[in-house]
Amino acid sequence: MRNPILLVLPLAAFCAVAATAQTPPAAAGPATPGKPATIPFVRLGGIYDFQADGDRAVYLQDNSRKWYHATILGPCIGLTFANRIGVKTRGTDSLDRFGSLLVDGQECQIDQLVTSGPPPKKAKKPKH
Repeated sequence: MRNPILLVLPLAAFCAVAATAQTPPAAAGPATPGKPATIPFVRLGGIYDFQADGDRAVYLQDNSRKWYHATILGPCIGLTFANRIGVKTRGTDSLDRFGSLLVDGQECQIDQLVTSGPPPKKAKKPKH
């Protein structure tokens, strides 16, 4: 007769793997939206995507796909229609509330940079 313990061990290992495979992944959103934030490694392509929020704010997504919301001091002309933006970090490799956005040659000072969820979906225009 075979040793019953040797037969039970593979079954227990299989059950453990199956249980972890069914566990849903954690949500990709921020733990605490609105918390002051820093985006690391911006000089090495740390910003993956952005979406303007009018001419005074922008949503930024880092390479880990986390979203941030940056509020600008005053209007940033051209931000609403910008295809690309640059960042100025003042000597560090991280973007925080002391940095700036560069839009069409204009420097737009960041007032506040906080964790955020993704930008709201744009409403579809009705067809005429």
